[in-house]
Amino acid sequence: MFEIGDVIFYPMHGAGFIEAIEEKEILGENKLYYVLKIPHMSVRIMIPKEKAASSGIRRVVDPDIMENALECFFQGTTDPDIYINNRYCISINRNKIKSGDIYQGTEIIRDLIRKSKKIKLGTEDKNMLDNARQILVSELIQVKGIDAEEAEIILDKVIQGEETTLVSSEI
Repeated sequence: MFEIGDVIFYPMHGAGFIEAIEEKEILGENKLYYVLKIPHMSVRIMIPKEKAASSGIRRVVDPDIMENALECFFQGTTDPDIYINNRYCISINRNKIKSGDIYQGTEIIRDLIRKSKKIKLGTEDKNMLDNARQILVSELIQVKGIDAEEAEIILDKVIQGEETTLVSSEI
């Protein structure tokens, strides 16, 4: 499925690469493991090769999909229940982030930004927003071959575009 050096995306952690494929004996059973390095978190993760697909590991998106995700960032509606039911909001966002889908990841950021304009975000929402941003930025870095600062600037410009649209439509 993957080879050493492949650039991958791992839900909940973000983009990284396959650093090694190692055989390990755990509980008396030998298995092959992908060793993932996630640079922006400075972590290494071992995933059994046989469970890679079910764990959500995928190749990073191609540049066209990344561009589309950023261009469509603020399209779509936000579920109004996230404003009034915090448990629901947290549950929905956890499922979206676990999916590993780039569009669902951008929805988390979009919806929490919209929520922050209506009410003050709680600690869990702030943490989810920061995590979702970090995960998207990590993939943006790999897809565009840029550094973290440049990726943050791109994401901030996308977000500022929404604020500009909101201001101009309210005039």
